[in-house]
Amino acid sequence: MSATAPSRRVRLTPLTVRDYLILLLAVLVVVLPLGYMFLASFKGPGDLATTDLVVFPEVWKPENYSEAAQKVSFGRLFLNSSIVTVVGAGLKVLLAILTAYGLVFCEFPGKKYVFWGVLATMMVPPQVTALPNFVFISSLGGENTYWGLILPGLGTGFGTFLLRQSFMQLPYEVIEAAHLDGAGHWRRLWHCVVPMSLPSIATVALVAVVYEWNDYLWPLIIITDPEMMTLPRGLTLLQNSESAASSFGVLMAGTVMVLLPILAVFAILQRHIVNGFTQGGVKG
Repeated sequence: MSATAPSRRVRLTPLTVRDYLILLLAVLVVVLPLGYMFLASFKGPGDLATTDLVVFPEVWKPENYSEAAQKVSFGRLFLNSSIVTVVGAGLKVLLAILTAYGLVFCEFPGKKYVFWGVLATMMVPPQVTALPNFVFISSLGGENTYWGLILPGLGTGFGTFLLRQSFMQLPYEVIEAAHLDGAGHWRRLWHCVVPMSLPSIATVALVAVVYEWNDYLWPLIIITDPEMMTLPRGLTLLQNSESAASSFGVLMAGTVMVLLPILAVFAILQRHIVNGFTQGGVKG
């Protein structure tokens, strides 16, 4: 007969109550705007074109979603976003793995300065590099193309930094044993380093996927053809076609459809986030 595990009681102290209140406040700050957007996607003009706070719609209008789908070609936008996200995030993670491996396991002159350069890229906001990137990509004929959308964002200082820190935590004996067995850099990378660093790689991949999917600024600059627009960029078409403030419900419905896929990806991979940041954030 198996013994019954003793029940674990949480003792509520003033500090515990304070921590719960802070946690609850943080959750509300994140969840309330999303919840209001979801409810607004079912509201009619009477609930939205008013200065009074209306939380729940008086008359639910699920037809806002069908109207949004009719006004904008979400199928084409979804295909464009999927291509840009899969290819862009995949190449970004691959380059981050190769760069981090070189910074940890390869010896070459100026390695320290290369790492400082990687750190410096994390301090530069993307708005600063938008104009030089536009001039460069346009001169190469990259406007309204997939490669023009993907190429400027392939470098990731955050991913390289996180993977470098993660690779430095790996047991050196395993890497050294593989080296003594005759494994070269390529084999050590894919048979030793990558399998032992999957949580950190999953974290970098998730951050890259979310960034590529939600990126609005660069597609707004480089894409003018509606057939090449991504989902966030395509929402501007919906906004332009719905000029009246009373049609915000349709715009909210389109925004919800844009967010649902990335929320599903986040829900699937979120358990790797804590492990990845923990693995990569200890050793400096």
